This record gives sequence, C-alpha cells and structure tokens, in this order.
Amino acid sequence: MKNVLLYFGSFNPVHRGHIALAQYAIERKIADEVILIVSPQNPHKQSDDLAPEFSRYEMCSLACQASCYPDSIKVSAVEFTLPRPSYTIDTLRFLSDNFGNSMSFSILMGADNIERFDSWKEYEQILENYPIYVYPRRGYNALKLADKVTYLADAPLFDFSATDVRNAVACRQPISDMVCVEVEKYIRSNNLWSAALYIAALSAKLTEQPDDISALLERGTWYFRDRQYTQARADFMRVLSIDSRNREANSILNLIDELINE
Repeated sequence: MKNVLLYFGSFNPVHRGHIALAQYAIERKIADEVILIVSPQNPHKQSDDLAPEFSRYEMCSLACQASCYPDSIKVSAVEFTLPRPSYTIDTLRFLSDNFGNSMSFSILMGADNIERFDSWKEYEQILENYPIYVYPRRGYNALKLADKVTYLADAPLFDFSATDVRNAVACRQPISDMVCVEVEKYIRSNNLWSAALYIAALSAKLTEQPDDISALLERGTWYFRDRQYTQARADFMRVLSIDSRNREANSILNLIDELINE
C-alpha cells in the first residue's frame, strides 16, 4: 500500500519553502508520495488577493515538476470538485472512500495550524484516523496536541511566506529567492498580484463609492508603491478633503512632496 502525505494549502503562491518541506518528507521516508492539495476556499482564510484556483494549481504543478523528486511530489485539484468551503475531513473521507484500498493517508501541516486545530470541523476524527506531521513555524510552538502528532523538529524553516512573495511582486521587488524560476515566470506573465491589479479593483470600488476613505487610502498607497506619485497625491488629497485630520494621508503626502522635490 502506498503511503501518501497530504499537504493542504492555498499555495498563493507555492514557494520554495513548500517544496523544501515536501522534499524533506520524501528524503526522510515519511511518505512514498507528497501531494499538494490546493484549497479553492479555506474556511479559516479569507483573502481578497487569492489568485484564481487554476492559476494556483498550475503554479504548484510547475513547482512540483521542478523539484528534486517530480515523480514523488505532485499536486491535486481534488477539492475543486468538492463542496465549498473546503473542510479537510470531507476531503479525507472522499480520498479514503475512493483510494483507501491502495493508499494510506497522512497529513503535513505547520505549527500555526496545530495551534487552532481544535477549531477544525470534526478534528477528533482526523486525529483518530490520520497521522499528522507538524513542521515548525517561527512564533509558534507545537505543544498543543503534542502527544497526538509527530513534530518534525529538524524540518527546513524559511523566513518568508506567500504573503511576502505577493508583496514583493506588487512592489516590483525580486522574488527569485522565494519561488522557482518557472513559478516566477508564470506570475510575471499572468500579471498576478501586480499593483495594477489592486489599483483596478479599488478603482472599480471607488466608482460606486467615491468617498470611501479606506479605499482611497489603499489605492493611494498602491499608487505610491508603484511610484505613480501624481495619482497617489490625488487620492490622499481627496481623503483630506473628506477628513482634513487624516494622519495617514498627511504623512504620505509629506513623503511624496519630499520625493518629488529631491
């Protein structure tokens, strides 16, 4: 029977840390295969900057193929076909019902997830029926449920996250240290998480609600990050016309004036 380690996540986007953990699991013979399960809708994560599910799937596929073990590290879109939001117990039952005769399943998760694991749907059933391997995350410990999970103390630890990748893309900063070449090319060619994307979404919102201060501040900040200082200044001036004491608008306006006058 094949031992399959399931790695659930949004993978928004998949990065070098995700793949390093999968490779670690294969090298330590924790599993015969590691499957990245791309979650289309995580009930514990609501995000406005979630890339389309098939884009995240395609990036995972590229990253798996570029890994050291492309035959053993794979990606699955199984949750795309299941009811949403995606609950881990429902996916596990589906996989066990359909493939349980030839595969045994275990789970890989971060220490951040284990801290809130008792809020998951039917978490007791997961603990009872599926081995759980927990890798370290900075700022989190694995003391919770320590007697019921296997803590991978020597698993690779990375000081960046998918959020860091998205922020770097939006600010036109390099990301090659965080994602593989193939994933970086995909992100760039599909214009994912660019400042232009956020600006367009906020502009649409402001068309309907032109005096929305939070949207004006956010769009102005994106213009500022993208070095579009004239547009940024217009948004912050608009904020001040509505709220003359707005500290954020005043602070960034002063910074813009300094940059323009340098």
